[in-house]
Amino acid sequence: MGKTQGDRLKVFKSALLEIAYILAGALIIFLLFQVTLQNSIVDGSSMEPNLMNGDRLLVSKVSYVFSEPKRGDIVIFPSPYSDGREFIKRIIGLPGETVQIVSGEVRINGTLIDEPYLVNKDTRSYPATVIPTGEYFVMGDNRPVSLDSRQGWTVKRADINGKAWLVFYPFKSFGFAPNHKFADIAAGAVLLPIFILRRQENSH
Repeated sequence: MGKTQGDRLKVFKSALLEIAYILAGALIIFLLFQVTLQNSIVDGSSMEPNLMNGDRLLVSKVSYVFSEPKRGDIVIFPSPYSDGREFIKRIIGLPGETVQIVSGEVRINGTLIDEPYLVNKDTRSYPATVIPTGEYFVMGDNRPVSLDSRQGWTVKRADINGKAWLVFYPFKSFGFAPNHKFADIAAGAVLLPIFILRRQENSH
């Protein structure tokens, strides 16, 4: 016995409801992604060899919602030169600390810090300077070529857009971003399959 018009209407309504659920779920996921992650491209050699020119990475925009930036974190922030770019650097000094560089060696409050991520060292010095409250002293890993806080500027807490989380392209570079210490890498794991929904935003 064939389906009645009422049966067909029920099937049609059921299909529409299922589609609505799928669309609603996709919208929620998309909005969640927009709020929590940013897709960026490394532009330049200032973080080599840990982040290479052209590396594409996901930046967590929620890493610092419940905690403050830490020494060793790789962060994204607007260019201090007001040229519309974004910079990507590593946090070296925290608010209120005294930073000094002697022949390339960084001292915080007089103590030499451990920098296992550093490969391309520099020999330049920087005078002992107190980092302003609410601001951070940042440097690139490729010290000889990096434009960073050694030029006399620091990064305000409010200007930090996020923390580098995952390099997803090229595939040979795939892996978590080389933050010196991090504990929140799993926070965005559920969002990884949808990273392609985010437009690319250049970082320097």
